[in-house]
Amino acid sequence: MSEAIKVESVTFKGEVLDSVVPVLVDFWAPWCGPCKLLTPTIEELARDYAGKAKVVKVNVDDNQDLATKFGIRGIPTVMIFKGGEPVASLVGMRPKSELSQALDAAM
Repeated sequence: MSEAIKVESVTFKGEVLDSVVPVLVDFWAPWCGPCKLLTPTIEELARDYAGKAKVVKVNVDDNQDLATKFGIRGIPTVMIFKGGEPVASLVGMRPKSELSQALDAAM
């Protein structure tokens, strides 16, 4: 059973930018209510896409450099990366179907 990988600034390049498969990145913070509500969906996606894509979580409080670099202005923000580049960005609570569709489009 897979679960979302916690990624920090020092591991972001290896886990996300250098990944050979698409990566869904959940930018979140522990104090963010909508982020907490989205967590079960993010974990479901990690299980659903195991072996086909990566699902990772970035705590913006602990990794402000990444939030700044990728222009995160509101959380939760989910970004899809492919080939080291962001190809989709979804801000706010989104249904699982919309997140799946964005990830599928990157595959």
